[in-house]
Amino acid sequence: QGKAYVEDGRQWTASDIGLTHRTCAWMSNGFMSVNTDAGAGRAFLRSLYRQYADWGVDFVKLDCIFGTDYSPKEIMAVSETLKELERPVILSISPGTEVTPALAENITQHVDMYRITGDDWDSWKDVRPHFDVARSFADANKITGLRGRSWPDLDMLPFGRLTDAGVNQGPHRSTNLTFDEQLTQMVLWSMAKSPLMYGGDLRHLNDDTFDLITHPTLLKINHHTKNNMEFGYIHSERTSERNEHSGRSDLTNNGGTVLGLATCNDKNTGGWHSSSKDHICRGFGIQNDNASFCMSKAKLLPTSDGVTMSGVEDQAKFHLVGIDTNDGCLDASVSPMFSTCEQHSKQVPEEHTLVT
Repeated sequence: QGKAYVEDGRQWTASDIGLTHRTCAWMSNGFMSVNTDAGAGRAFLRSLYRQYADWGVDFVKLDCIFGTDYSPKEIMAVSETLKELERPVILSISPGTEVTPALAENITQHVDMYRITGDDWDSWKDVRPHFDVARSFADANKITGLRGRSWPDLDMLPFGRLTDAGVNQGPHRSTNLTFDEQLTQMVLWSMAKSPLMYGGDLRHLNDDTFDLITHPTLLKINHHTKNNMEFGYIHSERTSERNEHSGRSDLTNNGGTVLGLATCNDKNTGGWHSSSKDHICRGFGIQNDNASFCMSKAKLLPTSDGVTMSGVEDQAKFHLVGIDTNDGCLDASVSPMFSTCEQHSKQVPEEHTLVT
């Protein structure tokens, strides 16, 4: 109401609730934490976020509170304040430097988005580390989806027209990422179920970039898939600045069975066969005889290190580990979409699915 906050018979000001010993790592002269142990500090946060809600704000990015600036008390206080509002406000926290799944464990139920990397700019050396980070959070079961309460945030997509880091003017240049690099980044972000935040200038959006960030299949992957994890059959690691080592992992402990996906239009694809256990056919009511995807059971090729993958590609384009269970199945249809089976009129497991 425009009045000073009074508690315990005294008036409190900003200098009383600012924690001068907890300043932002990247802007120590501009930001500091709020003392949430004091009633005045909590009152300040309530006043601030109620003002945001009155303005119609839907999304709040709270920086200098996570990662190297981790402040769990302040995160909890802001989260509780937002829950008291009459309208939903998305809470995103950062920075993501030095964030681990263990650190995220304590806050995932209190925020909507949390950064898990440093700033991502338009160079491949910035994009590359995100593969390891995404894998770590997937292995820890920290990649959740829509209404999963919180999303690990890989940072914005640096596509289209951009400016430079630390420059307050622009945008004045196009992204330095090649189109293939942009596509790879978009696929990783979608598979990792990261929030898809466009970092370029929407006023200068070309058709290729628009088609990429609105790609319907990638958006479906980002929204609807579950348990997305790195598959270790094919692996790659950097052993020096110039050398990269690739190979295949030994899957003999899995019984020697691999399920493969391949495009039916590829004349080099071979090794097809069927068995009484695995059923493949198109979904009910589909009239098109030219299905765009096929499934096969392929034999494991001998494992070796540092070899080309051409032999694997001829057998099947993608490889999945076979499992001995009847709990799941893949629907076979002309649509390149796969999900857990549900009983309905257009999906009969005995006739229209592949059971592994």
